[in-house]
Amino acid sequence: MYWVNPYWSRAAFQPVWATSTPQALDMIKEAVQGERNDELFYDELIKLAPNSEQAAIIASIRDDEREHNRMFRGIYKELTGQDIRGISNEQYQRVESYTTGIQRALQGELSAVEKYRQIWFGLPVGIYRDTVGGIILDELKHASKYNYLFTLNR
Repeated sequence: MYWVNPYWSRAAFQPVWATSTPQALDMIKEAVQGERNDELFYDELIKLAPNSEQAAIIASIRDDEREHNRMFRGIYKELTGQDIRGISNEQYQRVESYTTGIQRALQGELSAVEKYRQIWFGLPVGIYRDTVGGIILDELKHASKYNYLFTLNR
């Protein structure tokens, strides 16, 4: 029989995506500030959908994203005492076609998982971390839905 050292006593190990709480808060702020472009993108994609079933799938993803932004704003407010202000300087890129829009959305969801994993590591254990964990699971679900839509429209 052997003894396993518990993970909390291993001070030397740091995953490459480990972040500090201030870094995580900055990342939350950046994620929320780009929400206007996300809204424009999802609304445009919904209008391009070939049928109401596909439009409803994208609308449900958009609604989840709105809720994620509300949750991120709440986490930021509780941890800093401040509201997130300002908008991104990022220029909106119009959707060229429905299928390229779905591809872009899929890549965006997977990119969000990577970013949110870094945020997750920078937050204190408890409700904030659990909330971001739930958001990450939603982003993975969204990626699966976009894969489904892409398969339907190939």
